[in-house]
Amino acid sequence: MCRNITTLRGLQPAATGEEIEAAARQYVRKVTGVQSLSDATREPFEAAVAEIAEITARLLEQLPERRQPPATVPPLRRPEVRARIAAQAMKRP
Repeated sequence: MCRNITTLRGLQPAATGEEIEAAARQYVRKVTGVQSLSDATREPFEAAVAEIAEITARLLEQLPERRQPPATVPPLRRPEVRARIAAQAMKRP
């Protein structure tokens, strides 16, 4: 399940809040099947994302360091993804 969620433990520098939230959002999307938010789904969806992000951040703080860094680079650290996010942000009013 959730093959698109990247490993955040062991990143250098450590995973950012933005990366943790993105992983939480991907997880909630996968388990709920909700891809676009409506008035009926927005509040419970966002509450779940916030709670899972908080739990994930706490878990990452408590785990011992990894011996090796993760094999893949998280999407939010890839230049092409950052550029796409910035372009989308520029289009929004």
